[in-house]
Amino acid sequence: MAALARGAALPDRSALVEGEQFQDLVQRSRSLALKILRSIPDAHASCVHAETLQLNSSENAMLVFMASTIGIPSAPVLRAVSDNFTVETSLIRMSEGFQLHRALLSAVSPRLPNTDQVTGLQADIKDLVIQINKMLKMAQAAAAALPSSTSVALRLPGEYDVQVAAHLTLVQLQSFGQDAVRCLRSLDRSGEDESDS
Repeated sequence: MAALARGAALPDRSALVEGEQFQDLVQRSRSLALKILRSIPDAHASCVHAETLQLNSSENAMLVFMASTIGIPSAPVLRAVSDNFTVETSLIRMSEGFQLHRALLSAVSPRLPNTDQVTGLQADIKDLVIQINKMLKMAQAAAAALPSSTSVALRLPGEYDVQVAAHLTLVQLQSFGQDAVRCLRSLDRSGEDESDS
């Protein structure tokens, strides 16, 4: 009876994560996530010119009210893979979070004076989401749907609102990206423990 209750056999999680193809995707995803993290300071410098908006400032926490006024949603929470936070959950949240930030950058970039760095960042995020979704397809049952694209509508009446939106998006992307790198590192079985700074 117990065998019948299981239904279709799902791939063994540890065998999946240990698999060469999955590991290749983990390493590519981690490399892309690190590239995104390294690109954020340049993107911020290229499009945020208000002196009060610094990327790694303790003042950023005080802008939470402005984030909700502008319409910037919070990123999904990422945690280490465990019995309560599966590989699938982790990958779904990573995919949703990076798609959210790409949508936020798309919404704000038409109002920015210099978009070259932001455009490059969006392209890297798109590539990363493709890699994460490939892992997700391997981890999920065939019938499961991938996270759909996210759309956002920001309220940006003035130039300062545009600056704050770009700033908060990049600050949140930096924090989310750091969490994603930690999650990906926990899935990496290659034994390479490169610096994730």
